[in-house]
Amino acid sequence: MPGRLLIIDDDPEITSALARGLALHGYAAETENRADRALERLQTGRYSSAIVDVMLGADSGIDLVRTIRASGATLPILMLSALSDVEHRTAGLEAGADDYVVKPFDFEELVARLRVQEHRVSTERPAPCKLSRQTRILHNGVSETPLTEREFELLELLIQHAGTTISRASLFDTLWASDGSGNENVVDVYIGYLRKKLSSDDFPFEIKTLRNQGFILSGQVPIFNDT
Repeated sequence: MPGRLLIIDDDPEITSALARGLALHGYAAETENRADRALERLQTGRYSSAIVDVMLGADSGIDLVRTIRASGATLPILMLSALSDVEHRTAGLEAGADDYVVKPFDFEELVARLRVQEHRVSTERPAPCKLSRQTRILHNGVSETPLTEREFELLELLIQHAGTTISRASLFDTLWASDGSGNENVVDVYIGYLRKKLSSDDFPFEIKTLRNQGFILSGQVPIFNDT
């Protein structure tokens, strides 16, 4: 059963036409014309697939796909472009797109390519962990891991910045500075608490330390299941 799909293109006529056509094939298609807002929406984990145009006004669809993948998102992504040369197709695929469709295209072929990638992903990639804001419980499909309030706030912040490095100072200022807590070492303490709880192989993501830079959430980013 087709799921929710996000179409990302700076041309409203194209997004509207694609949304109408995909709706006829059972998709709940939504549209976005800005790369920054598209990234925020895709990182919520609410979409089962995405169609991204290579040219997004002043922004690059290829850069957007690369950032989405770096954040740990595993949903199928099809790139659309009028650019058909090998260099551009290669760049899109290397950025993390699952397929590259050249304009003009046959709509039935587009749907078929999308479904092929959705089927492949459904059989290859595990479901993401789910995190509840209400109960502060992380569920990985096997077990439930309760988090303390501060552990939850820390993980939530890392999820919001998934794919990008967030500095120790930034984490401290956001979560501890207003409490009058001692120093930035408290960040490392709570990172350690989280890592201990997430050490099982049942969690398809990890918190990595980048020397002299900070921390980054890598892998399949958890999704919030009560928003």
